[in-house]
Amino acid sequence: MQLASNLVDVFHASAAARPDRPFLWRKESGSYEPVRWAEVQRAVIRLARGLRALGVGAGDRLVVCAENRPEWFIADLAAMTVGAVTVPAYTTNTKRDHRFVIEHSEARAIVFSGRSVARNLLPAVRELGTVDVMIAIEMPEGVDTGDLTITPWAEALARGDAADDSPFAAPDADDVACIIYTSGSAGTPKGVMLTHRNVLANVEGALDLLEELGVEEGEVFLSFLPLSHSYEHTAGQFLPMAIGAQIYYAEGVDTLTHNLLEARPTLLTCVPRLYEVMRTRILSGVKRAGGSKAWLFDQAVEIGTKRQEGRRLGLGERLLDPVLDRLVRKKVNERFGGRLKAMVSGGAPLNYDVGIFFAALGLPIYQGYGQTEAAPVITANRPHHHKLASVGLPLKNVELKIADDGEILVSGPLVMQGYWKDPETTAETLVDGWLHTGDVGHRDDDGFLYITGRKKEMIVNSGGDNISPQRVEGVLTLEPEIAQVLVYGDRRPHLVALVVPEDEFLQDYARREGLETRDRTEIARHDGVHKALSQAIRRANEHLSVIERVRKFKVLAEPFTIENGMLTPTLKPRRPIIIERFESTLEGLYDNARAA
Repeated sequence: MQLASNLVDVFHASAAARPDRPFLWRKESGSYEPVRWAEVQRAVIRLARGLRALGVGAGDRLVVCAENRPEWFIADLAAMTVGAVTVPAYTTNTKRDHRFVIEHSEARAIVFSGRSVARNLLPAVRELGTVDVMIAIEMPEGVDTGDLTITPWAEALARGDAADDSPFAAPDADDVACIIYTSGSAGTPKGVMLTHRNVLANVEGALDLLEELGVEEGEVFLSFLPLSHSYEHTAGQFLPMAIGAQIYYAEGVDTLTHNLLEARPTLLTCVPRLYEVMRTRILSGVKRAGGSKAWLFDQAVEIGTKRQEGRRLGLGERLLDPVLDRLVRKKVNERFGGRLKAMVSGGAPLNYDVGIFFAALGLPIYQGYGQTEAAPVITANRPHHHKLASVGLPLKNVELKIADDGEILVSGPLVMQGYWKDPETTAETLVDGWLHTGDVGHRDDDGFLYITGRKKEMIVNSGGDNISPQRVEGVLTLEPEIAQVLVYGDRRPHLVALVVPEDEFLQDYARREGLETRDRTEIARHDGVHKALSQAIRRANEHLSVIERVRKFKVLAEPFTIENGMLTPTLKPRRPIIIERFESTLEGLYDNARAA
């Protein structure tokens, strides 16, 4: 498929080819309703004219802060139509986060959704006093707006109807389309400048990969990762836009199971943490069912794993396998809507056991790797060229090499223009046309890439051994009792950990022990909880090398969350912040804590 040179023209080409077909699906009065291509196109043009009438033009930064919904897409494309630069912002941002993004990007226009977003956003806007244009998709009833002038969405569209209808200049391929701020897991967020060429290079690489799946017009995506995340922004918005697919907007992570059954997606893009959660929920349901259902499920996973790994099946297994397709794998597939062609994982390394679990159940996950700085996908496994433990092969037109110290370097049209207002870090990150990713890995003889860890986050123990904390944490969180974990041990003889128990495990424990309380903090204090977690860590340690094993740990009742500042909006632990907050606890584990 030959694409235009900018995202705006790609959108109009897709809309012109299928004006009356469904494009964006929103939930209204309890059911999904479509917004057709021609309707979306008209709304983009109306809002673009409205923005121009309000004084928003070429080069201006426009923040979009809203839940995933049709208006997000419309605002994004309208901003690009007038030559403005979209700055996606997370709805979970604190007032401080919003202030940083608005001030640093020098945004003079904002499109935002209703009351929940306004509570933290509007105070930041009032303090700065630099935003000229504010458009509310829904007016923030009950929130103090002070002296801010806020234009309702409908009025902004109406302004477009009455405004100058002269044509817009098409963006150049090398114009900045968006500035996406990194999640700041290791420090202050950086504004990544992505051009139309960068994003479209990623879209074209994904299209080349998806051809092996027989992707066709009318594919269905379920959008639930935040559109402020570069992965969803490209793979969940611009990729389906380019191929004429349909996008259903999920109501939220909590309703994902229900929305999967309603949207019945054909392609699902997701971060590893959510696949881990899905696996845990499936296993919990199987455990509750027990009996023959549990036996059949275990057989489906065991036999499917052997088949996926190329091991020989016995006669009985070969006879049972097609029966398991009907009795187990088909039902699991139906929980995801029943017509998935593939599930794609990106944003962080996927644990092998999670990948093989779904593949054994007939739902292959094609793991990829990327960074916001690369728009974002760099490598991916393909349907006919995949190795489950790897993050795949470079996309079309992507060059990849490993530096002498193991750092992954990337070159190609997908690589960012640079960091907004940060020439020094840009010069350190982009060297002679190569993006220095900060990730460490290696390639096998077939060119498949394997991620070892983050260069700056690698633990070097007192013996000089390099340990990837992400790998160790990934193995530990596969245990059903463990929700989250952070391991620690730089320049120390062994690893220790902070462990957050799974809520379901805690509640089950309270019921078994006859505890009256259901409070996480009170339950987590019980010796029996520590004993159960200790057993879980021992099981996990069996799958780790001697230097990777956790020797001691501390139970934390409070989870790492976005709200308490210990998780990024993309669900990655803010490692420096967690370590700083619990440094004395972690150091104390080397003196007096109980062993795992």
